[in-house]
Amino acid sequence: MQILRDALEPEGWLSPPAITHIARAVGLPRARVEGVAGFYSFLHLTPGGRYRVRFSDNITDRMQGNHALLARLCRQLWVEPGKVSEDGLVSVDFTSCTGLCDQGPGMIVNGRAIGRLTGARIDEITVLIRDQVPLERWPRALFEIADNIRRRDALLGADLAPGAAVRAAIALGRREPEAASSARSWREGFEVAPQGPTAMLEQIKRSNLRGRGGAGFTTGLKWEACRRAQDPRKYVVCNADEGEPGTFKDRVLLTRHADLLLDGMTVCAYAVGAHHGFIYLRGEYRHLLEPLQQAIERRRSAGLLGRALCGEPGFDFDIDIHLGAGAYVCGEESALIESLEGKRGVPRNRPPYPVVSGYQKHPTVVNNVETFCAAALVAVKGGDWYAALGTGRSSGTKVLSVSGDCARPGIYEYPFGVAVRQVLADCGAERTQAVQVSGPSGICIDATEFDRRIAFEDLPTAGAFMVFDESRDMFEVARTFTHFFAHESCGFCTPCRVGTALQRNLMDKLADGKGSQHDLNQIVALDDLLKSASHCGLGHTACNP
Repeated sequence: MQILRDALEPEGWLSPPAITHIARAVGLPRARVEGVAGFYSFLHLTPGGRYRVRFSDNITDRMQGNHALLARLCRQLWVEPGKVSEDGLVSVDFTSCTGLCDQGPGMIVNGRAIGRLTGARIDEITVLIRDQVPLERWPRALFEIADNIRRRDALLGADLAPGAAVRAAIALGRREPEAASSARSWREGFEVAPQGPTAMLEQIKRSNLRGRGGAGFTTGLKWEACRRAQDPRKYVVCNADEGEPGTFKDRVLLTRHADLLLDGMTVCAYAVGAHHGFIYLRGEYRHLLEPLQQAIERRRSAGLLGRALCGEPGFDFDIDIHLGAGAYVCGEESALIESLEGKRGVPRNRPPYPVVSGYQKHPTVVNNVETFCAAALVAVKGGDWYAALGTGRSSGTKVLSVSGDCARPGIYEYPFGVAVRQVLADCGAERTQAVQVSGPSGICIDATEFDRRIAFEDLPTAGAFMVFDESRDMFEVARTFTHFFAHESCGFCTPCRVGTALQRNLMDKLADGKGSQHDLNQIVALDDLLKSASHCGLGHTACNP
């Protein structure tokens, strides 16, 4: 897949001779290589414009006027949406959420993200394209992406030196065994404190840290299962493919706290016995690739990646970055692993789970950016300290991506248990009629439920917190989400491939004023079918809106 991305760069598309050449070089059937390329939105098998412009079409971008801005650009450049201009200069189309919901409308031009679009910015971009100015010579201000961190807590407020968590984990493992007065073994009369990597694993378990990607699986149990796997070759994978519309907190963590993430991945490698790791970076975050590579190189120079890390014999670990190519389904961990192996991002049958048979069939831990950052905090401050934050069933803090109808969209971090009403007050939301928690696949609540709390036991979330005031048509919000799921279905299983398309068509029929009670009944029936028969979580949650 990385070969395909590199081959795409010169001409902006993958020509038939290029596909044939790559297939021969890697020793795969040509149909398989073309099948991989055809799966991803950003790998093109037909020519486009020399400037490929994609407007983000998330609901928040629509609320901010993206359709009018696209029409303005098309009018000025004499190009139809979804087509290439006659001179081959430009093509304009929509794409799914670009992770700029707090500073939209957003777009991507030849892989480079641009936010805060206005009529004036569209006019400026029009001139740059018409004059065929290379992207590297465009004004830097166009590509500036703000972090918009509005509230910090334990994680965003952490000021740890690079490698602090790694050194803490190693130091924890070197401590002398001591009697544990609080828990005595019936056989020995006392319990010996764990040493080495198991000491770090014990702290993760004590912290009750749960995955921050949405599913909320206990991190300590996942790491322990990987460590216990008999295969000595293990991997650590960071899921930085946050494609859920309305979610952008990992983008900020990758920008501001890259070393905390890399520390957390290294701590995981120490705990489970892995020697290699990958960051799977979503294609829309192509602009973060070089800064992350620079951070990795700095750590290699400082002895924080490579061989014998921090002077610990046998502790060898390094990290590579794998760039995605536009596929929402690759946020699912087994689909991500398939993509990491260079295949179509189709979710696997489970079991076996990745901790037993993951990347190249070896035991693999997959966690998202925020989870690894939190693990680094646990290494430095201890599991008991972390478990004391939040609620009894949801320890620690949660980073929220707040967008929509509010005065101060951006990143907010709270201890688990914060009420929705508090978040709305902090972000300056007024006359709010609804909040979509955890993106299109999550839960929509109205004003009667604003005292509910962000926690696994009440409102679990991967991070998205989308605000809709009384002026918004919530049917149109739901309809936009159904279009998203129909577009992003990988097509592997019939229930999801056909069901999401039927759902989209039914919602469009209702929007046209041609609906009936039968159509509403069909939507309910589709909900039952998709939840019971779909291959993966995309289909299971596609009817939630």
